[in-house]
Amino acid sequence: MAFYYSRRKLKPREEEEGGELNIVPYLDILMNLIIFMLLSITGLTAFGALNVNAPTYGSASLGTSPGETDVPKLDLQVLISKDGLYVRGNGKEAAAPEGNAPTLPLRADGTYDYAALNERLVKIKAEYPLETKVVLVADPAIPYDALIQTMDALRETAVPTHRKLLFPDVTLGTL
Repeated sequence: MAFYYSRRKLKPREEEEGGELNIVPYLDILMNLIIFMLLSITGLTAFGALNVNAPTYGSASLGTSPGETDVPKLDLQVLISKDGLYVRGNGKEAAAPEGNAPTLPLRADGTYDYAALNERLVKIKAEYPLETKVVLVADPAIPYDALIQTMDALRETAVPTHRKLLFPDVTLGTL
């Protein structure tokens, strides 16, 4: 009786002995990228930080000193609407004009006049030099860019040679 080997048993099995895929270098690259992204994001967030407060609800604080009540409050409010910019407050420069006309109407091309707003706020700051708070209210349909440019006009003067803080404590309000 003759003993024969089949060809299948004599042939080496290369395709089955290929081994597992080594993903360790791939995971090393991914971990380095994740760490790099986390560190770069935390470093960049400090550049875009603005001091904006949410509106408070409830009663006013009871810890006011007697000297604070003698100084008249400005209660400055700036409203961004589709008609223009409204500036309201207790000072003579921030007094509301007659009727419902905006304080600073839109320009002829339909944009807001941020330079005129900044000039008006410089006059108001001269009248109330210690005041730093302003309430900013915008219609829901107002573009985000208009809100940011208005906040920039509220925060400091537009003169590039010497910048001076106007109203850095911006509180966002609702209609």
